[in-house]
Amino acid sequence: MGMLDGKVALVTGAGGGLGRTHALLLSQEGAAVVVNDLGGARDGTGAGHNMADEVVKEITEAGGQAVADYGSVSDPAAARAMVQAAIDSFGKLDICICNAGILRDKSFKNMTDEMWDVVMDVHLRGTYLVSKAAYDQMLEQGHGGRIIMTSSTSGLLGNFGQTNYGAAKAGIAGFMRCLYLEGVKYGVTVNVLAPTATSRLTEDILPEEVQDSFPPDKVSPPVVWLCTDEAKDVTGRQFLVAGNRVSLLSWQITPLAAKEDDEGPWDVEAIGEAILSTKDSWPPINPMRG
Repeated sequence: MGMLDGKVALVTGAGGGLGRTHALLLSQEGAAVVVNDLGGARDGTGAGHNMADEVVKEITEAGGQAVADYGSVSDPAAARAMVQAAIDSFGKLDICICNAGILRDKSFKNMTDEMWDVVMDVHLRGTYLVSKAAYDQMLEQGHGGRIIMTSSTSGLLGNFGQTNYGAAKAGIAGFMRCLYLEGVKYGVTVNVLAPTATSRLTEDILPEEVQDSFPPDKVSPPVVWLCTDEAKDVTGRQFLVAGNRVSLLSWQITPLAAKEDDEGPWDVEAIGEAILSTKDSWPPINPMRG
């Protein structure tokens, strides 16, 4: 018996890396899986069927249920078709993992409008389109569901040379923090994953000496657990997963300056002095770097 027996999942970008390991583990826990992958390069160019087909083959040869989908997450009709593939093949949709992504890294002074737009299109708009189609289906079914969106420490904490990617990933986290509030009424949980894993997207970003410590299959267990009935009350959270370590990223408020509300506005020099007087106690911008 698996923890997801009888469930149906859609995973985007499931032809390799994290998406593949998510799909395989979902199947091992009993879920039927729609394996979506456009089959393009990591910069979003090209397309093909082989990547999705190979993962479907792995799942079915192991005794699981899976179908392939080759649509682009940035195409509204294709996003709806992915959800429809779950309905047509397995009768419903319980789980949606938005994982598909591309990279067009460049320092901001060398960033082009095309680099910015295509990354936003795949990551932020693509997550919206697939989540919207899945959410609408879950509400129509009336028995709740699970949506997991993939953000990144680049968006939540920052990273050099990834202004387009980081902005899109920060947008995804903001999207989740609003949607989960609406999903509570319908039993639909919405969470964010910020993974550290070696894949074709990160093979030249993660230092070579640590890549073996962060295989994608170590990220998938907590993700798949979030899809189970045990996690029905876990929503609106940001999970950082790196190797076998799972962390929760939460925001904090650090008071800097205050005076009574019945007083007049701060003087510019005075507010500056008040703010700077607390600077040594500020939390780090990126707690992973200090």
